[in-house]
Amino acid sequence: MSDYELFIEGIKRKTGIDLALYKEAQMKRRLTSLYEKKGYRDFVDFLHALEKDRDLMNEFLDRMTINVSEFYRNGKRWEVLQNKIFPKLLNNSKRLKIWSAACSTGEEPYTIAMVLSNYLPLSQIHVLATDIDENVIQKAKLGLYPDRSLAEVPENMKVKHFVNEGQFYKISEDVKRTVTYKKHNLLKDSYETNLDLIVCRNVMIYFTEEAKDQIYHNFSKSLRSGGILFVGSTEQIFNPGRYDLEVEDTFFYRKK
Repeated sequence: MSDYELFIEGIKRKTGIDLALYKEAQMKRRLTSLYEKKGYRDFVDFLHALEKDRDLMNEFLDRMTINVSEFYRNGKRWEVLQNKIFPKLLNNSKRLKIWSAACSTGEEPYTIAMVLSNYLPLSQIHVLATDIDENVIQKAKLGLYPDRSLAEVPENMKVKHFVNEGQFYKISEDVKRTVTYKKHNLLKDSYETNLDLIVCRNVMIYFTEEAKDQIYHNFSKSLRSGGILFVGSTEQIFNPGRYDLEVEDTFFYRKK
């Protein structure tokens, strides 16, 4: 067994995360640069250190889960959500069940809430947001963001929902209250059901084809009939029918 295979086995035992379901070349490259920077010789040496050092384990989890996020990322897609998807969903119910899966540091679920606030008062909006990394969940709950994260935020939303604090912007408490955060592993934990909207963007590119297939099947089972899956701009599903989905718009899929 190679040192990387031993590492995968040890991490799975320790955290429940199965690195074998992530693309190997990308993951190995990322983690090799981390252990070399920290002065470890190989994956086995690194594993022993991770088992003893909680801070190092947190840093490893941060490196493993790519936390690149910003508000209104790929703005045209959010316009489609606002102008086409939400009106259709709200025709069916005013109490939407929404899940931001692999939510990173919170920009995505907060964007969902702000977009939906064009139709409903914030007090009636509830978004479940999950991530595998507890560190990013803590940052999301804090709701403090650098200026660059807000580059795509429409000016009226920026004025309405953010407070400038020096080099940072703080999201308003009203928006913050719309989101409930939980730790969740897409490859291991159970999924909610009867969802109206699942947003999972710029995450699937890191998984193997086998893992993607499993996740898409699970997403489909989680959606109610007519519910929508919103994916990232590099993550088009070429065979949506396999998951009982059909194209609603570019990067939006409706459960049959």
